[in-house]
Amino acid sequence: MEIVVCIKQVPETTNINWDPRTGTLIREGVPGILNPNDKNVLETALQLKEKHGGSITALSMGPAQAEEALREALSMGIDKAILLSDRRFAGADTLATAYALSLALKKIPKVDLIVCGEESADGMTGQVGPQVAEFFDIPQLTYATEIEIHGHTIRIKQKLEDCHRILESSLPALITVERGCNIPRIPSMEQIMEAYRDKEVLLWGTGDLEGNSEHFGLIGSPTQCRRVYIYKAERRRVQRLEGKTDEVARKLIQLWQQNNLI
Repeated sequence: MEIVVCIKQVPETTNINWDPRTGTLIREGVPGILNPNDKNVLETALQLKEKHGGSITALSMGPAQAEEALREALSMGIDKAILLSDRRFAGADTLATAYALSLALKKIPKVDLIVCGEESADGMTGQVGPQVAEFFDIPQLTYATEIEIHGHTIRIKQKLEDCHRILESSLPALITVERGCNIPRIPSMEQIMEAYRDKEVLLWGTGDLEGNSEHFGLIGSPTQCRRVYIYKAERRRVQRLEGKTDEVARKLIQLWQQNNLI
């Protein structure tokens, strides 16, 4: 079974700067970490490999420093790693990101299963996984908390707001997994050293993908941020009402009416 996991490096600090011209995050030079949900993605793929065999490829898109996230994936036991990094990818929204990832996936022979996180900690859209499935033209099974594979069929337990449901599909397919659905393994020091010393991270740019350059990066992103600002909460005046219950109730109603709340 050939499994591909899509992972992302996200900013580690809350002190994030924005490009006022493009309305996008400035990622270069900002310390990054592996997206927390993606650790569950990697653990899910590793457990499936241990049970069904095959190999796992980690795929990510980002600046050169995103290689660190792929090295972490390799240290956990992932077999291969590919980084999509090119200045022309910069400023991509979820659609342009999914387009580039889907082109990279088509270069990997016989992909049986694509595993993504529910969402990234910086964007929190939950859109990239499903959009990749649409570009790749395969079924998508989202918000998985449990996964079973029998032959060419995959079945997941999907988390909903107040219940669960069982979904089943043929392979190849794409699944997104819930954060906290498993406990990610912690690599040993020897595995970490091997990931940095002996393993390779392939670097692919736009020239390595057979796609339309007009769909890459900022120019290929239909989602445009018109204005970025930091919300600052205003200090509100607190008024204390005292008296008997009916008196307080009448005063409260008067205040609501004065402020057009009722």
